[in-house]
Amino acid sequence: MPFFGLGLHILVAIFFAVHAVRRGRELYWLLILFSFPLLGSLVYFFAVYLPSSRLEHGARKAISAAGRMLDPGRELREARDAFSFTPTAQNQMRLAAALLEGGEAAEAASTYEACLQGAFGSDLEIRLGAARANLAVGAHGKAIEHLEFIRRTDANYRAEQCSLLLAQAFAAAGRNGEARAEFEAAVHRFGSFEARAEYAIWAAGVREFQLAQRLKNELQHTMDRWNKHTASMNDATVRRLNAAFAQVPRS
Repeated sequence: MPFFGLGLHILVAIFFAVHAVRRGRELYWLLILFSFPLLGSLVYFFAVYLPSSRLEHGARKAISAAGRMLDPGRELREARDAFSFTPTAQNQMRLAAALLEGGEAAEAASTYEACLQGAFGSDLEIRLGAARANLAVGAHGKAIEHLEFIRRTDANYRAEQCSLLLAQAFAAAGRNGEARAEFEAAVHRFGSFEARAEYAIWAAGVREFQLAQRLKNELQHTMDRWNKHTASMNDATVRRLNAAFAQVPRS
């Protein structure tokens, strides 16, 4: 049994080491993981792996949404104060995220770019934030650059979100052939309501009415089966979809 336990610790350390390498984490994590397999794995799990997991992101998103409803500007104020008082890289990243969520996309973009100049230049979460901010301010080339960096580094990192953002960036840059290919790939790979909706919105915008209507029919079939909770969760996307189809001629 002791040998089994030791082997399990090493396997866990190897798992986290692969995670660290694939996500461009600092190489000192490898030294920690292999020098202290059990303790190093625990530290890595709570410091790196859990914060980037879907569960953690989902919980943070729900908490953030509730906080924004009660005091919309609180996080941005606190992030500015924290960075002003202690201008660390972590506080700078927090400020960039708060700026983006607060609608200050231009300042968020410049703050994210500043974050990438230091030791966190390979951090994929920062790259994703930079891509979102640059897309919001019309810096489509920059957004594409960041998203392609993420894909080269780890093709599975937030794969659906990155694929849809990349398709939208291609479309905004007028590269509609690449946008179509990326939307189709996202629908084929993920098949989600969001992927189909974004593809339909794009198709309506570029006057691909036959494609847009086919996708809209598929989406309506899905929406007809929703309960109230699911409909509420997707309300923003549905409103954008309806706005895009207001310009589609009726057949």
